[in-house]
Amino acid sequence: MTTDRVASHNEDDLDRLDATAQARLVQRGEVTPPELVEAALRRIERLDPAINAVAASDAELAREKARTCGTTGPFAGVPTLLKDLVAYPGLPLGMGSRLFRGQVPPAGSAYTEALDASGLIVLGKSTTSEFGLLGTTETLACGATRNPWDLERSPGGSSGGAVAAVASGMVPIAHASDGGGSIRGPASFCGLFGFKPSRGRHLSTGQPADTPFTRLISEHCVSRSVRDSATWLSVVERDEAGLPGGKVGRVTEPLRRRLRIGLYRRTADGTRPEPEVAAALEATRRLCESLGHEVVDTEGPRFDARAAGDAFFASAALTLGGACEQLRALMGPAFDEARLEPYTRELIARARDLPPEAGAQAAATLQAAADAADRAMAGFDVLLCPTVAFPAFPLGRHGGTQPFEEAAAFTEALAGYTAIASIAGWPAMSVPLHVSPRGLPIGSHFAAPLGQEARLLGLALELERAAPWHHRRPKGVE
Repeated sequence: MTTDRVASHNEDDLDRLDATAQARLVQRGEVTPPELVEAALRRIERLDPAINAVAASDAELAREKARTCGTTGPFAGVPTLLKDLVAYPGLPLGMGSRLFRGQVPPAGSAYTEALDASGLIVLGKSTTSEFGLLGTTETLACGATRNPWDLERSPGGSSGGAVAAVASGMVPIAHASDGGGSIRGPASFCGLFGFKPSRGRHLSTGQPADTPFTRLISEHCVSRSVRDSATWLSVVERDEAGLPGGKVGRVTEPLRRRLRIGLYRRTADGTRPEPEVAAALEATRRLCESLGHEVVDTEGPRFDARAAGDAFFASAALTLGGACEQLRALMGPAFDEARLEPYTRELIARARDLPPEAGAQAAATLQAAADAADRAMAGFDVLLCPTVAFPAFPLGRHGGTQPFEEAAAFTEALAGYTAIASIAGWPAMSVPLHVSPRGLPIGSHFAAPLGQEARLLGLALELERAAPWHHRRPKGVE
């Protein structure tokens, strides 16, 4: 196919098409995978110097994949990025850290093999906070990733590079992960659809999943459209998931039945949203009611937020500390802890000071919070709240060089609404229904009981049809 034929499909506007639309061009023979890849590489070359969303890339590897991929997969020929916490053959796995920069793993995982089989073409890795620990993407290894809606603000974290790349149009869809809000918070800040599946829903990425902290983590994507997210889930869903609700499959239709939605405004520690977020929440309520859903005020999950926060950080410290000790044994003198960020070093140090029973105590505390969440969900089909209490925040406010207590407190503020869905294992989503008077996106957060992804995705398709967001574009990258 010639460049002229690509131009007939408005190559300059390919960044406005979602992944499904780009794949359909390939499936119809109107564009080839190599042409989609080259267009994305040019967008990255043009946009990334200002945004800094790409941690590593290999254009020749992507081109080779594009030449040999099929044209029938659900994402045939669609370019994407993987968050730099997941191994992929031929690409470095830096984990947002100076310590591991340039390290290339020998293999991927069942998860990345499924993405390849779907037709996705991995161009490279997206930036993340060091080990995905913090709620911004400003690292000593890669520098600050900028929000395309306002280049002086953060896209959030730890999936900041993923949301910045998709929101700016570099790629139509990107892998992301979420252990307390790291998909949903950044999606809210960047005007994207951010979905977190139920615990245990997806194929393995090769990372251990047997600690209280890693059990919180779900892998998925950030996207412009609900249909892209639904397709991604169908691609990576485990056949043997065995979760309540059964296998999800590919959700394609808006929800038909009406829901009983519980709306709450305060986090478990009593925090309320800033005025523009509160206004967006009320607008979401009116939208849901206009569609015939019953929206009922409720208190939401009520648990000991301080104890749960301490348990979360203790679990993270123990997991990271154990991993670093293993790496120290493997790497020998090459393991230089001084190359880690101050926040990470402090977390590891705290792990060494924890008593032997700390892990079991943390797990019990998180389970108590999960039980409280399930009690709050009882009687409702879905719970609605803000995604984050505030819109995107300025760069330089939060990061790995911030004093530990300040960084931990800000992380808790970012995850005040989202973390409980991770603790309970629920599916949850941030839906980009609003933009603030200042021109900053604001997401609305919906969660459903374990295994009810189809319910959420059906609702999201209905909301997308009633109040579409695809026409909104960040002014900073036009």
